Amino acid sequence: MKQKPNLSFWKLWNLSFGFFGVQIAYSLQNANISRIFATLGADPHTLSFFWILPPLMGMLVQPIIGTLSDRTWTRFGRRIPYLFVGAALAVLVMFLLPNAGSFGLTVGMALWFGACALMLLDTSINLAMQPFKMMVGDMVNEEQKSKAYSIQSFLCNAGGLVGFVFPYFFTAIGIANTAPEGVVPDSVIYSFYIGAIILILCVIYTTLKVREWPPKEYAEYNSTESTEKTEGAEKANWFVLLKNAPATFWQVALVQFFCWAAFLYMWNYTTGTIGDTVWNTVDVKSKGYQDAGDWTGIVFGVQTLGAVLWAMVLPQFRNMKMAYAFSLVLGGIGFAMIPFISNQYVLFLPYLLIGCAWAAMLAMPFALVTNALQGYGHMGAYLGLFNCAICIPQIVAALLGGTILSLVGSHQYNMMFVSAVSLVIGAACVKTIKNK
Repeated sequence: MKQKPNLSFWKLWNLSFGFFGVQIAYSLQNANISRIFATLGADPHTLSFFWILPPLMGMLVQPIIGTLSDRTWTRFGRRIPYLFVGAALAVLVMFLLPNAGSFGLTVGMALWFGACALMLLDTSINLAMQPFKMMVGDMVNEEQKSKAYSIQSFLCNAGGLVGFVFPYFFTAIGIANTAPEGVVPDSVIYSFYIGAIILILCVIYTTLKVREWPPKEYAEYNSTESTEKTEGAEKANWFVLLKNAPATFWQVALVQFFCWAAFLYMWNYTTGTIGDTVWNTVDVKSKGYQDAGDWTGIVFGVQTLGAVLWAMVLPQFRNMKMAYAFSLVLGGIGFAMIPFISNQYVLFLPYLLIGCAWAAMLAMPFALVTNALQGYGHMGAYLGLFNCAICIPQIVAALLGGTILSLVGSHQYNMMFVSAVSLVIGAACVKTIKNK
């Protein structure tokens, strides 16, 4: 078996550049879904139920894409065909979703239309996102893998920064951030339109610049056992794969459970939290609430900026587990600070700290898991299954969100304390990981 060659910085960059566009779509979804559904008429105690759809679709789609792409060989590549189809579908849905309240539907029908559009959007985003992780696993050697995932994390967060600030930017240049009752403001609608255009352009760039290895060359850089397993992927059983998964797979999944539950509550309740603590309103029809919605994008952008900067620091840690745990603790401190802050600009500090946790969550788990999976074969299937460690905690958190909100006093800012505790527990669980 030949050693995978070292890749230049720009080859590593091109391998993940399309992630920039995908993350714009993902960040627009995360920052605006609660705002969109609240505007359409959803109650805060049922709002979290709409957040079941994105991780549910991710859990269903990504293992299937991983397994199918393991045995796909075309003139366009192995993973890239799935990437391109997902991006094209995402563009279509991004033109539909923000218009859910503009078609003259009843409140109930508008919510159902929005839910179906959200389901399709997250399906397509997952379809486009997973191939980037798989291509790094396929083509990058162990020495460069942490660097490759850090570059991917940087591009992911840079794209997130752009997507998060779009609604605020369009409001600042004069596009309305208020609309008739039940209608999504134009600033949000235009953000989705521009994000869709950038997404497809970035994906086209990656498809033109990246040449995946054909089967013969792929076999030269992978062990015989791994290649035989990959070529026999159609015989693979997911339950068998999970039974034979390395211990690291499950240990990292435990950490992921607490991390992604924390961030689900951040995405779900930040607009209501900021509206309450900064603009002193929870009325979705008020300008203050819509201003809080715009500012949600800004603080998420600050979080992303913190993640971009921290992603450059992470490779400097000699101990990956220490970097992982420390980052999560910083994020927990950030969450605990939010309910005490009434100045919109002071909110930048806790969200910078949360960005440290986000950077580690994007880079460290996949570096740890792909290292542990060497020689196991079925890399795409395993990474698709590992995505369940991202999706299941979000589904559980979404199902329990309304109940927990009632238990902590119905003020949405109290959910930030729940996120803080969850991240600290995740940091403690890092100790259990056996790093290869």
